Amino acid sequence: MDTQDFTTTLITNHSPEDVFNAITNVRGWWSEEIEGNTAKLNDEFNYHYEDVHHCKIKLTEVIPNQKIVWLIEENYFKFTADEKEWTGTKPTFEITENDGQTALRFTHIGLVPDYECFEICRDSWTNYIQNSLKKLITTGKGQPNGKDKPQTENEKRLSEK
Repeated sequence: MDTQDFTTTLITNHSPEDVFNAITNVRGWWSEEIEGNTAKLNDEFNYHYEDVHHCKIKLTEVIPNQKIVWLIEENYFKFTADEKEWTGTKPTFEITENDGQTALRFTHIGLVPDYECFEICRDSWTNYIQNSLKKLITTGKGQPNGKDKPQTENEKRLSEK
């Protein structure tokens, strides 16, 4: 059976340690408005973007330089009929090394095409992983949401609603 969970993969010449450290620097690639700790097992943090999206996340699995699993404990979307749509889903970061290259496979377990937010969330995650996180890994500077500054075209559109 094929999985329908959203997945994207990036390949870099940087080490698994570099990739792991970038992922755990959530303020460096997702949002500067993260509150809480984002690196160790059982850390919890809050994400919010204006009044459009906020969620509470717990790190439920952390294997240094190999894997990180987040659990979305609480979620609110202003733009979906089911405001709690992400609750219980698991964004997962898997890091592998092969022939001097490091692959990061990001899968948001539970984010499936049946979700109302799927297209917007797919496009946003793709941008955060393939653009912002990749830049953080390769240059040391990502493109996270700033204070009251939307990151993606989707977020700009949502904040105008």
